[in-house]
Amino acid sequence: MAEPATANLKGSARELAWLRTPGAIRERTQRLMDRARGGEGHFAVDETRLDEVAEFVTRVTRENYPNLAIPFHSRWGHFNAGGHDRLADLNTSLDGQEPQERARVKLDLVIVSVLLDAGAGPNWSYRDPDTGGTIARSEGLAVASYHMFRDGAFGTDGERSFTKADVLLDLDQAQLEAGFQVGPDNPLAGCAGRLALLRELGAAMAAQPELFGNGRPGNLLDALIRRHGDSCSAEDVLAIVLEGLGPIWPGRISLNGINLGDVWHHPALGDAQSATGLVPFHKLSQWLTYSMIEPIREAGIQVDGVERLTGLAEYRNGGLMLDGGLLALRDPELANLSHPPSSELIVEWRALTVVLLDAIAVRVRENLGFDEETFPLAKALEGGTWWAGRRLAAQRRADGGPPLRLASDGTVF
Repeated sequence: MAEPATANLKGSARELAWLRTPGAIRERTQRLMDRARGGEGHFAVDETRLDEVAEFVTRVTRENYPNLAIPFHSRWGHFNAGGHDRLADLNTSLDGQEPQERARVKLDLVIVSVLLDAGAGPNWSYRDPDTGGTIARSEGLAVASYHMFRDGAFGTDGERSFTKADVLLDLDQAQLEAGFQVGPDNPLAGCAGRLALLRELGAAMAAQPELFGNGRPGNLLDALIRRHGDSCSAEDVLAIVLEGLGPIWPGRISLNGINLGDVWHHPALGDAQSATGLVPFHKLSQWLTYSMIEPIREAGIQVDGVERLTGLAEYRNGGLMLDGGLLALRDPELANLSHPPSSELIVEWRALTVVLLDAIAVRVRENLGFDEETFPLAKALEGGTWWAGRRLAAQRRADGGPPLRLASDGTVF
């Protein structure tokens, strides 16, 4: 059985800080990989297929980016889905603003958009007012959130769009569903969970003026500068994201009363009442960190060490591992059941995915002739593993969905 999601564990400040690091993610996921290699757990691992899967990812990368000018795996590329350059529109609207304010506005947009990015489900799509075309899945969520932001749904001063705490606190489900064009024939998975997440973001911003100033996510830029000046690491960005947004996650494990977010217990690693049994992933927080780095750099702040962040433990990357034959269920019948993110099976799947992403990235980097500094994991994901996972899913399942059935609340995957 999975450990109760609302457990409040006891531990040291050092344990809390460590569980928020990429090093903790890699250490704990590696322990579950070692266990799987030893024949335990829900998945058999076939690492003889690593070269074949890496070749496929390399091929997809070259097709997506023939000139190999690959950006980080971030939210920004999704905003231009459907053939319309919305980022050019956004930049035009910011003409005349100084660099740090331009960055704040972009953080206002990307933070709320990433938080709305959990899987949409196979039956939802968005009709884009820019082109009249229909966009589904993650790109559709991005474009829908972009239009809500530009229309002032999350906050405005009358001239420019922002994201503001008081507006998020008053947002209701009818407004969110209207923005995402949800209806009986266009259902969006986890809509209530998304709304709750935005409201919790509003509450967290209102409660932490030292990070969010007057209740605006873009003010994290100022908090980062106060702490680190004009140079920081990607881990510093992740740390401030986890600190500021930690309170927003629903029904999760806490340590000394502090919500840990995307961190789950696995009994093979330790007792349910001990921090030693916890496996951190921080999928949305790392996705958000990757997405924040671009506007932070545009503001003149140097951000180093992107390669130390981990792969994203979500169903596209995880699907690549199963559909590509690197992983196989020991009990195939489990594919017919729905699994919550706290289940041992899902925790193991996500953990093995993180480890295998590192191994694939090494091979893709070698195939393309780059080193780690010029081709960090963030580029392998974008090139990359996420698209390869989506392509295999489309080939194997009519709805293009993941190989495992996920009971998503709109806040994890």
